[in-house]
Amino acid sequence: MPNWTRFRSGEDPDPRFTLANERTYLAWIRTATALVASGLGLEAFGGDLLAPAVRVALAALLLVAGGVIAVLAFVHWISAERALRAGRALPVPVMAPVVAVILVICAIVLSVEVMNS
Repeated sequence: MPNWTRFRSGEDPDPRFTLANERTYLAWIRTATALVASGLGLEAFGGDLLAPAVRVALAALLLVAGGVIAVLAFVHWISAERALRAGRALPVPVMAPVVAVILVICAIVLSVEVMNS
C-alpha cells in the first residue's frame, strides 16, 4: 500500500478535527450537487413556467454556481487541513456568501416572474 503523505508539513491534528473538516467538505459538495441538479431540473422541466431566456439564465447560473462551489469547497478543505496541521486559525469560508447571493438572485428573479404571469 503506498504511503499517501499529501501534507508534509506540520503535525497530524486530532483525527476528530480532520474528520470534521472532511464532513464539512462533503456538505459543501452536496450543496454543489444540489445546485447542479436544480439547474438541470429547471432547464429540463421548467417548460412554460418561465420565459425561455429567464429559464436558461437561471439554469446556467445554478450550474455555474454548483461548479464554483465544488472548487471552492476543495480549496477550503485543503486550506483548513493545512491550517490544522500548522496550528493556525482556520480560513474563512467564502462559500456561504456565494450560495446566499445565488439564492437571493434566483428568488428575486422567480418572484418577479411569478408576479408578472
